[in-house]
Amino acid sequence: MHILVIGASHGIGLEVVRYALARGHSVRAFARGAQSIQIDHPNLEKRTGDATRSDDVKAALEHVEAVVLTLGVPKKLSSLMRPIHLFSEATDVLIAEMQDAGVRRLLAVTGFGTGDSYARVSSAERIAFQAIMGRAYADKDRQERMICESDLDWTVARPGVLTSNRATHRYQALTEPSTWRNGVISRADVAHFLVHAAEDGTYIREAPVLVR
Repeated sequence: MHILVIGASHGIGLEVVRYALARGHSVRAFARGAQSIQIDHPNLEKRTGDATRSDDVKAALEHVEAVVLTLGVPKKLSSLMRPIHLFSEATDVLIAEMQDAGVRRLLAVTGFGTGDSYARVSSAERIAFQAIMGRAYADKDRQERMICESDLDWTVARPGVLTSNRATHRYQALTEPSTWRNGVISRADVAHFLVHAAEDGTYIREAPVLVR
C-alpha cells in the first residue's frame, strides 16, 4: 500500500513509519519536522507540512490509499493548560481533502477516555484526567465526532497509557463497551494495530480501546 502518516516525526507516527516500511509499504511521512526523521529507506518520502493547512494536506494525499492520523501535542503542563484545537482543526481539513481526493481509508489515534469510552474511566482517574488532559481530550472528542459522522472508512484507535517499550504483539483491541478499561500499551504495538488494520480492512467504523 501507499500510506500517508500524519504526525510522523515522533511517537506513534514514527513507529507506524518504521513498521509500515518493514511490512513492504510505501510511506509518505508528513510532519512539520519531517526532515528530522532519522530513517532512510527507498520507500520513504519525507514531506514537510502543516496538518491544518488545506494546500499541504491536499498535496500529501496524492496517490495514497490509506491515511494514519497520529497528531499529538507537547506533554508540557504549560501546553496542556492552553486551549487546544489542533486535533479538530486538522481533522476538519483532512476529512474534506480526503473526500475531495477520493481517499476513503482513515485510521486515527485518540485515546482511552475519548467519546463514549469516558464512561469507563474510573472516578479516581477522572480527577487527574480532567485536571491535566481535559483540554486535549475535549478537542479529541470533537475530532472523534467529526470522524464518526463522516462517510469515510474510518477506524479510531483509543490506546491506554503509552510506553516506549518494544512491540509484543500481545495486546487487546476491545470493541465491546462493557470490556473497555484503562491499561498500558507500547507505541510500537499501537503502530502494529494500525498497519494491520489498514492492510486487512478490519475494524472499519469501530473505535477499539487498545491495552495489554
